[in-house]
Amino acid sequence: MLASQRNGTLYIGVTSDLVKRVWEHKQDLVEGFTKKYGVHDLVWFEQHADMLTAIAQEKVLKEWKRAWKLELIEKMNPEWKDLYEGLV
Repeated sequence: MLASQRNGTLYIGVTSDLVKRVWEHKQDLVEGFTKKYGVHDLVWFEQHADMLTAIAQEKVLKEWKRAWKLELIEKMNPEWKDLYEGLV
């Protein structure tokens, strides 16, 4: 899950290469939502054994209420740190 800032605009996506995909978003190489709204900070993520499971979870999270998403982020990352640096 990417965010523009603490409690800001959120983006949920799925990828097979998290480091590469977040880097692309940070460099505004991905046209669309994240570029338009400046959504660049990796604030939450989870790994799955296979892509089908990851896509299913993505769909579930996208249906969640915003408050639930914020609670999920706060539980794992209460300071809303950009987790990208810890991956590279």
